[in-house]
Amino acid sequence: MNKVSAYFRDSYHELVEKVTWPTWLQLQQSTLIVLVGTVLITAMVWIMDFSSNQLLKLIYSLFKS
Repeated sequence: MNKVSAYFRDSYHELVEKVTWPTWLQLQQSTLIVLVGTVLITAMVWIMDFSSNQLLKLIYSLFKS
């Protein structure tokens, strides 16, 4: 049981004294970067999906009887 209590005590000590938490401004900037990246990647995937869909429709229409 001593090992468990020592683990929680050490974990709390590390979180309080050793971890550097971001400031509010840093957190906002990081969030904005993640959102912009997500939108860009989503747009790229949508464009690739739309393009391949149109290309397959064209190919299928060539072999329609």
